Amino acid sequence: MTGDHQTLALVLFSAFIAVTLAITTWASRRRQGTAEEFYAGGRLFSPMENGFAIAGDYMSAASFLGISGLIALFGYDGLLYSVGFLVAWLVVLFLVAELVRNCGRFTLADVVAARMRERPVRIAVGAASVTVSVLYLVAQMVGAGSLVALLLGGAGAHARTWMVIGVGALMVVYVAFGGMRATTWIQIVKAVLLLGGAVALTVLVVVRFHGDINTLLNTAAERSGHGKDFLAPGLKYGGNWISRLDFISLGIALVLGTAGLPHILARFYTVPTARAARRSVVWAIGLIGGFYLMTIVLGFGAAAVLGSDAVRASNTGGNTAVPLLAMDLGGGVGSTGGTVLFAVVAAVAFATILAVVAGITLASSASVAHDLYASMRRSGGTTKQRQRREVAVARVAAVGVGAIAIGLALLAQDLNVAFLVGLAFAVAASANLPVLLYALFWRGFTTRGAVWSVYGGLIPALALVVLSPVVSGGPESLFPGLDFALFPLQNPGVVSIPLGFLMGWLGTVFSPAAADEARHAETEVRALTGAGAA
Repeated sequence: MTGDHQTLALVLFSAFIAVTLAITTWASRRRQGTAEEFYAGGRLFSPMENGFAIAGDYMSAASFLGISGLIALFGYDGLLYSVGFLVAWLVVLFLVAELVRNCGRFTLADVVAARMRERPVRIAVGAASVTVSVLYLVAQMVGAGSLVALLLGGAGAHARTWMVIGVGALMVVYVAFGGMRATTWIQIVKAVLLLGGAVALTVLVVVRFHGDINTLLNTAAERSGHGKDFLAPGLKYGGNWISRLDFISLGIALVLGTAGLPHILARFYTVPTARAARRSVVWAIGLIGGFYLMTIVLGFGAAAVLGSDAVRASNTGGNTAVPLLAMDLGGGVGSTGGTVLFAVVAAVAFATILAVVAGITLASSASVAHDLYASMRRSGGTTKQRQRREVAVARVAAVGVGAIAIGLALLAQDLNVAFLVGLAFAVAASANLPVLLYALFWRGFTTRGAVWSVYGGLIPALALVVLSPVVSGGPESLFPGLDFALFPLQNPGVVSIPLGFLMGWLGTVFSPAAADEARHAETEVRALTGAGAA
């Protein structure tokens, strides 16, 4: 990239960072040191504000960079990610949003522990939530590294590492000093920027092809190197029965995983009522649906304007397709318009990454402090003192979670970010969703069933990922020089998600203690009516 690209993009990066740090400073001055303020922003956000924040949380680097890149490389098969990510919100809307808001306070474990023995349940669900959050964080940081490598050209290899570390440091600052209030406003600002950038690029792509979508698709097919196969199913997932099963596994993980993501569930606690939580989801679905329609245009636009080979040459995972498309639409390399549009899109993508990692880090640090730490420490002192200790632990936990995510992101720099998020969704759907649905809807569900359900989904999901081609056995694996890939699928969802449900049922059937009928009745009334909700 030219010096103009670098300078302008860095100026815009700096401007966004300055704005977000100002928001964090404002939020830190208003904080009261209570758990409700730190974890839930005082539950003061309106449905529209929370809807924009949910959309900002969900429309991550995987969506803006990864999905568009996959469509540019694989056509129809890449488009399936957009469909899966959007359809997942129907599960959230109809099965989860209101009930979670009524049953819990700050985390997923609150919902499950409401009718179980708290300690074993909180430890299990807290561990699963932290694992999912770290996997999701890795994807965002890989996206940050791809952006900087593109921006700095040949000098980007070393700078990519420092960019990942810098993003990690910023997210710790946002969470430690601003809590949920700052994180929410950062996500709202980011959602507006991202939607504005996506609309502008989509309009430019449509104008480039004079509003003729058929010409756009045919040109994309011609320049993809695959001809009409680019527009038909099977280019990525149709080679043999293994790839077809991999597609089924991915689809199940995407549709079911959203309802188990800790940072998405945490957003339902930032509004005052369950009705507001439901309205937040309606807002989010509208915003997210429009955005994913635009990513389809951008993906095929990148293939048509740049060609799939050019996208792959810039980044093997396709993560830089949208910034390269923006540069071409603005006038090409060296032009003022291309420089400005590239820099704006790169800055918006960077803003996307910062906002999402802040939300995920807050959710994971909440799980560490509110679930793991709170369940292991001895109770002592007043409620206010205990809450202050818990919030202090959450701030420290943000540092530890950030360090782990940075280390893993440096290993996975060449993988597509949407693909990495697919793995996080698979783990969330395997470990978190079964226990959540059982706790909300099964009267006979027991503590042993809850613990078995979490570990019965989490451990197989992680083990299958380690033993899959993602980690070893191929040129695009994390460790291409090794081969211990015993599991043929890249996404473990088709095996690990049913195992999570099965182990929850087995644990309940073989539980020595029966379910507490009175506590279940109390939880059911609270879930359906909101009576006694926090």
